[in-house]
Amino acid sequence: MSPIIILLVILLLILTPLWSLIFPRATQKGSKNHGGKLPPGPRPLPVIGNLHQLSGPPHRCFQNLAKKYGPIMSLRLGQVPAVVVSSPKAAELFLKTYDTVFASRPRVPASDYMSYGSKGMAVSEYGPYWRNVRKLCTQQLLSASKIESFAVMRRSEIGELVKSLRRSAAAREVVDVSRKVSELIADMACMMILGVDLEDKYHLQGLVHEGLSLIGQFNLADYVPFLAPLDLQAMFDRNDEEVE
Repeated sequence: MSPIIILLVILLLILTPLWSLIFPRATQKGSKNHGGKLPPGPRPLPVIGNLHQLSGPPHRCFQNLAKKYGPIMSLRLGQVPAVVVSSPKAAELFLKTYDTVFASRPRVPASDYMSYGSKGMAVSEYGPYWRNVRKLCTQQLLSASKIESFAVMRRSEIGELVKSLRRSAAAREVVDVSRKVSELIADMACMMILGVDLEDKYHLQGLVHEGLSLIGQFNLADYVPFLAPLDLQAMFDRNDEEVE
């Protein structure tokens, strides 16, 4: 095991009880879930919670756990409580019947850094601000008149794709049609919203891929929030770069 990981685990074991002693009310409030009872679920370990039970593909891990604990179960991802829903009937309760209660996205450091303090429509908290942003997008970007104004551009782009496929067919070349169509859709969306395609001037495709990759990276502060001010992960990354 890496010395950095060993040091990190030791540090977590030391800081977790200290945090409980310094901020007992915050710890008690989080553990009781505002006085409500949590659904059944596996017993979490100190510090890491149930993260050790998610070593494989998450959907398969959740499926195996749901067979034992039911379609609505509670997990603890590090120090963060989570409720996992794994049946159509239960999902309907969360996504349709009580959708406004569960509409907000969790606020994580990645969304703060990448979206100006979680101001983007995809990551902002449900409320007046989100409704105003959604209304703006609906009226200015997704209205029928706005979409129709780009009809000429869409026909031109689709025509170019058809010509490209014909040339490839004549040359008996192998073509990934799914990739071509997805690139076409992405290009048209960028043209409609930003006025440029993915590879024009700003190299948007590379920026989008890099941003998604960074957001999807494991971040210690997402699971142990009280360690966020220490920025341990960045500290370890810098040390690794210096060694290399």
